[in-house]
Amino acid sequence: MLLTLLLAAPIAARAQVKTAAPPPVAGAKPAVVQKIKVHAVAIEGNLEGESADRDVFVVLPPGYASHPKRRYPVVYALHGYSIGAQQWMGEIHVPQTIEGAFAKGAGEMIVVLPDSKTVHNGSMYSSSRTTGDFETFVARDLVAYIDKHYRTLPVRESRGLVGHSMGGYGASRIGMRHADVFGALYMMSPCCLSPRDAGQLGGEGAAALAQIKTLEDAQKLPWGLRAQLATAAAWSPNPDKPPLFLDLPVENGVARPEILAKWAANAPLAFVDQYVSALARYKAIAIDVGDRDGLKDDATKLHAALDRYGIANSFEIYAGDHTSGVSARMQDNVLPFFSRHLVFQAR
Repeated sequence: MLLTLLLAAPIAARAQVKTAAPPPVAGAKPAVVQKIKVHAVAIEGNLEGESADRDVFVVLPPGYASHPKRRYPVVYALHGYSIGAQQWMGEIHVPQTIEGAFAKGAGEMIVVLPDSKTVHNGSMYSSSRTTGDFETFVARDLVAYIDKHYRTLPVRESRGLVGHSMGGYGASRIGMRHADVFGALYMMSPCCLSPRDAGQLGGEGAAALAQIKTLEDAQKLPWGLRAQLATAAAWSPNPDKPPLFLDLPVENGVARPEILAKWAANAPLAFVDQYVSALARYKAIAIDVGDRDGLKDDATKLHAALDRYGIANSFEIYAGDHTSGVSARMQDNVLPFFSRHLVFQAR
């Protein structure tokens, strides 16, 4: 499992997984997929050596070329841990599911899929001197680039944010902290919502991590231990501790409360109370999760927290595991949700 903190996701989430595509929709018109590079000022100078020039896939709706004066809402879609944007597109069967959503009645919009994979397989969409500031990359650098280079409706009411697993965490984190940028929010099986304790992070895994001296050593670790390094690089960076530039929450078998506190400070269930006013700005918020997904309990807690503050949100536990329903839900739930709640006309 996504080692304890990412660690609630099922084993199937450990790598690229094959997912079933929904049946093709009759009459669906082709969308255009462009692969571009976007320079992220926010990622420049990171200690981990992550490139500030990020791969980004832009899916233009069928009518984009034939309606040169029309402007479109934009949905930003964030991938999960251990995969990049291209693999995420394979899991959600882009462009078929996007074309299918439009053919079934969703309003045409631009869909943007940025790559946030790192040397430890995931940025956590967080702000760190070690990895770079992927949070600001998504919320500021990327949005500014897309608004400049495509015919968008450049207002928050016409921007949506969605993510799955680690991307669902990113949607929750970025959504709470940048409600001035996005107008509707969808979290699919979000990971990493709750703080973890030292008992979940110690044992043989902590001993193995203590032996890592180089990035090359780190890349030989099992999937779950690399996930813990990704989390530490994002949430407990240490510029004085080369070559990994991070602190772990358990060292020599002893818990480090100051590092655990940093990790807890990045858990949405710990900081949601600080962003109630921001969340209340959203036109709509949705959360979904499979009934066989280990992330179900924390997703339920986030829904309950929003309800407690009277923040309107839809919540669904559907029949499925962590990835089994993701492609069909992108077509039949996610894009129709944004079609209903984003603004499609310039004001």
